[in-house]
Amino acid sequence: MASQMENIPALKELRGQLQDRMDKAVDDFRAHLVSVRTGRASVHMLDNIRVDYYGSEMPINQLAQISTPEATQIVVQPFDQGTVGLIEKAIRTSGQGFNPMHDGKVVRVPVPPMTEERRRDTVKQLAGVLEDHKTSIRNIRREGNDAIKKAAKDKTISADDEKRATEETQQMTDNEIKRLEDLFKGKEKEIMSI
Repeated sequence: MASQMENIPALKELRGQLQDRMDKAVDDFRAHLVSVRTGRASVHMLDNIRVDYYGSEMPINQLAQISTPEATQIVVQPFDQGTVGLIEKAIRTSGQGFNPMHDGKVVRVPVPPMTEERRRDTVKQLAGVLEDHKTSIRNIRREGNDAIKKAAKDKTISADDEKRATEETQQMTDNEIKRLEDLFKGKEKEIMSI
């Protein structure tokens, strides 16, 4: 669909800003989906884990090489051997249900098959994250509509332009929310299939 806002000088920049911000919200959700646990081991399962390293919280992938030599195991090889215990503790207390073990050099994280209950809980948590991202897209729409109303009030755009721009902002919002829902449905199917 051709953009009406692109043709209105006062709103051209606003449309680009709204689209960028909505795209970032979708990209953030996509990045979150990658770290969600399914039945197979993935290096991204540990993406959200932070390790207390000399008083600062560091992402685990900045402290170690992470690999999945087999479908049911993640291997974490720290760059600094002194962090093995810290990494193991961070994984154990992450709330993801992992039971890591280390031999002084590497941390092995067995990935047990997910139970039906765990799968449902994971989907429920993901639905909450989906709602948060939908809300942020709606907030972006509201801010865009406020800017459009202000432009109309300041007489930089006509009432017809205001109506068309508001409709276009709603269309952008609907498209981005559909993208989020499609990503969610795909991940839900992946989680629930055994």
